[in-house]
Amino acid sequence: MNKFELNLSMDELKKRTHKDYLTTKKFLKSDAPEYLALADGDKEALKYLVRAAVILEKINMQIDCKYNLEFKAFLEDEIKKGNEQAKLTKILFDAQKGMNAIDSMSTPINLAKGIVQKPGKGVYPEDLSKEEFHSVLIRMIKEGQIEEVKNILTQRSMVIRQGEDLRGIDYIDYFKDDFAKIADEIEKAASVSTNEDFNEYLKLQAKALRKADPMLDAYADKKWATLQDTPLEFTITRENYEDEMTGTIVENEELSALLKEHNISPIPKDFLGGRVGIINKKGTETLLAIKKYLPVLADNMPFNNEYTQTISAEADSEQTMVDVDMVYAGGDVGEYRGGITLAENLPNSDKLSLTIGGGRRNVYHRQIRFISDMSKLQERLDAILDKNQHQYYLDEADHWFTIGHENAHSLGPKEGSEKLGKYRNIIEENKADMGALAFVDLLTELGMYTPEQRLQIIVTFVADNFLKSKPTMSQAHRVRTVMQNKFMYDRGVYEITSDEKIHVNIDKVVPAAKEMLSEIVRIQIDEDYEKAEKYVNDNFVWTPEMELIAQKLQKVNKSLNGRLETELADKLLA
Repeated sequence: MNKFELNLSMDELKKRTHKDYLTTKKFLKSDAPEYLALADGDKEALKYLVRAAVILEKINMQIDCKYNLEFKAFLEDEIKKGNEQAKLTKILFDAQKGMNAIDSMSTPINLAKGIVQKPGKGVYPEDLSKEEFHSVLIRMIKEGQIEEVKNILTQRSMVIRQGEDLRGIDYIDYFKDDFAKIADEIEKAASVSTNEDFNEYLKLQAKALRKADPMLDAYADKKWATLQDTPLEFTITRENYEDEMTGTIVENEELSALLKEHNISPIPKDFLGGRVGIINKKGTETLLAIKKYLPVLADNMPFNNEYTQTISAEADSEQTMVDVDMVYAGGDVGEYRGGITLAENLPNSDKLSLTIGGGRRNVYHRQIRFISDMSKLQERLDAILDKNQHQYYLDEADHWFTIGHENAHSLGPKEGSEKLGKYRNIIEENKADMGALAFVDLLTELGMYTPEQRLQIIVTFVADNFLKSKPTMSQAHRVRTVMQNKFMYDRGVYEITSDEKIHVNIDKVVPAAKEMLSEIVRIQIDEDYEKAEKYVNDNFVWTPEMELIAQKLQKVNKSLNGRLETELADKLLA
């Protein structure tokens, strides 16, 4: 076993594990009414699905960092010896689900000395530089190793050295034994679960975990995206926000030209998560209210005659959506690294299922969005928002906005924007936000929102869009927030009052969002890396106004990170 040296001091660990600095999100308990109301077969199925998600987390930890599992074992061994520093370090490790993360102040958190986050995470060889990566690929293409380069640049592969070359191994083959164990657990769940549709999906998903065939994943994804009326939720999430290595390829003109010549798309690597939950029927009914308006929104997207989008303006939208009471979130979807996922719209545009007629599905995480301390919320509003506009702030409006955000992922160009490189995800998240905001007035006219809800969504969005510190460029979700704040301040969407609070000029918000949405969609259509880079750099500016509000937020909210409390899942695993 590798010998690690713990990086954080006892004082730092005591601070970061204190309840004021480590937020806790509580998932379902073993006596939760939602669980007790399930049929016996579905209760039994939950046990197997949680087991599957735990194994999936083990796999993702290796994708995230090659030392994660060793370090976890090291901590557990040290804890047995009575090492208090290891005990507190393990709390943070379990929260962020790995050795390395960035907290809400955009500070890198490295739990072991000398081991830092790499651009290629655990997917690429640890000692592989960007320059060597590019040069090896160029040489391999020129030597005619086209299929091997394709294997290296698919979203599904782990990359290893093979002599002077690189080799891509499909992750199903690389983690064969563990994926087979996950498939076993999923099949057990399918044998007892009460819903035929759900069971059909589980069987397809299990099959896809036993053989390295992207089409098998596509069949499973296509079925998953149709699930609407099931008691349980189980998802293997596959998103590629974490890989910073593959996106650098577009910076190399020679390599990009060679890839284009051989029709190879460099797709960032997938990181894997496992979500287990119980469908909340009432919450789901609320979500579905927007579905009938989606074709109208598709028809109102900028430049909609220049691309294909997932949601058609002419047909019923291939978009299901569910609200989920959370039992377990493992791997990528459960990592609490400064923030945690509120909802997901999957499959992403790079996935094969969308090319064989599959749709998308939105899943919302109820327990993650719940606010546990309303007095803390009021303290934040008192610190940053014009008192005259407190009447328009509503925490539930943030959920309404998130619904718009997730559905906006299905609007705009359906094809992936790989040519935008490291700016791809920033641009896409920016589009989803502006799509949600740009259509608030239209949805109010159509009857989706009342005039009061319109005001609440607008003011709540602006007030919630300020950060405690300037993010790093690797934080796509946070970079887009800064860009929006800069763009909107320049257009008078908000101003700072004489008593240093945010005042929202409500009628300027939607026009500004429409303007930004058009600019973003244009970049996605053009797939111009330099244009994307300029757009991000022009708008990713941390202004004095943002710093002023950040200082206020830091005083009222000490939280640096968070963790999940999963009492029901823990009992099911026992």
